Amino acid sequence: MKLILVLCLVALAVAAPPPLSNYPTDEAQLLRFENEIFENGGYGFSFEQSDGQTREEQGELRNVGTEDEYTVVKGSYSWVGPDGVKYIVRYIADENGFQPEIEEGPGGGVPPAVVASLLG
Repeated sequence: MKLILVLCLVALAVAAPPPLSNYPTDEAQLLRFENEIFENGGYGFSFEQSDGQTREEQGELRNVGTEDEYTVVKGSYSWVGPDGVKYIVRYIADENGFQPEIEEGPGGGVPPAVVASLLG
């Protein structure tokens, strides 16, 4: 059980969006932020920034009270790349590991470095 939880946390760390080194971070403003923790051990949060970056995630505790207890995490994050294209990563991390789906808006393909960083 603990191994699965650790693997889910590692998957989340790997899923983090690339650094915003191409953007002046002091200019981005938080437009929306929501955060909730549920009594059943689950959680949810989301935010949106003025630079186009968004993120939302929900976690649900499974097999509560057993040795096989683990958290399933579902979410997505997006950002606007230096090329002006909006990139979206939707993911789930569960007993089957981290499973990302990458999508890009009109005008460009997913850069190979982004694909490589998400798929390991």
